[in-house]
Amino acid sequence: MPPVELMSALSHPIVIAHRGASGYAPEHTLASYFIAIQQGADYIEPDLVVTRDGVLVARHENEIGGTTDVVGRSEFADRRTTKAIDGVSVTGWFTEDFTLEELKSLRARERIPDLRPGNTRLDGRLEIPTLEEILALVRGVEEQRAVRARGLGLAPPEPIGVYPETKHPSYFAGIGLAMEERLVGTLERYGYRGPDGGAFLQSFETGNLQVLHRLTKLPLVQLIEATGAPYDLVAKEDPRTYADLAARAGLEEIAAYAAGIGPAKSLVIPRDGEGRLTRPTPLIADAHAAGLKVHPWTFRAESGFLPAGVDLEGELREFLAAGIDGFFTDQPDVGVSERDAHLVSGSSERSAK
Repeated sequence: MPPVELMSALSHPIVIAHRGASGYAPEHTLASYFIAIQQGADYIEPDLVVTRDGVLVARHENEIGGTTDVVGRSEFADRRTTKAIDGVSVTGWFTEDFTLEELKSLRARERIPDLRPGNTRLDGRLEIPTLEEILALVRGVEEQRAVRARGLGLAPPEPIGVYPETKHPSYFAGIGLAMEERLVGTLERYGYRGPDGGAFLQSFETGNLQVLHRLTKLPLVQLIEATGAPYDLVAKEDPRTYADLAARAGLEEIAAYAAGIGPAKSLVIPRDGEGRLTRPTPLIADAHAAGLKVHPWTFRAESGFLPAGVDLEGELREFLAAGIDGFFTDQPDVGVSERDAHLVSGSSERSAK
């Protein structure tokens, strides 16, 4: 079977470009998303926050002191303030205090320059993108690919998926900038709708996903931290923690409103005292038994993020062998290569039987 037919014939784990190809360009920029698409990612992931005038934009957090040049912009010096975000005191500059026009005057910067000095080459050159601009980028690339495929007499290319995360949804709802209807409405304008609509919607909170469940048929993903509890549950004095959500009973509850979970990767394969990977936990099997997909995060190539004794390729091989359904990575090219090698290996094993 030719490689293209082989890949389409197999049900395969998806590669999710975490904030774009953020290992190669500053995260949450159109350049980062475009590189991820060119590297073959199945989905690109924008974290979403809101501007003062109600526009969804892509930033890791609503505090933008570390990801833009706002610190050196004297005209915005008076915007620096301290706020309680999900119960934590944060000082800086916040998207909800800027109009979209003002945010567009800022320029993105690499968030972790000490670890990714190469990305700083683009500091000061890239804008903060809106969700709509990201979707327009995807549409434009898809249209170009379709034209090329027709010209070559090839089958239509696979669509490029999007995987938005709502950041701090309870906080934004509390200041009159609820995200859910804005998100669903924007996605529907670009054709993302239905259970096979080319998008997953994700959140670390539970109530936000339950609201989205009533607004859309797009599949939802409950993110699960290794420690702590969803902020919306904490705010309601609900005693449940992320550990409770990851237990069998919690997974069954999640399955009532979501199609999958996005756990911290340590919940899937923990590390020992020396930082080496150990054996998989029951989480994948338990989630699958509840009908949930498992998309752990985040796989990165830099040594400080890796288990002892393996590179990114080796780490991904362990997780793919454990049965994950997809994964978030900052290096989509590596992710695609390892995922494809895993599929070819699995096909060869089945053929040998």
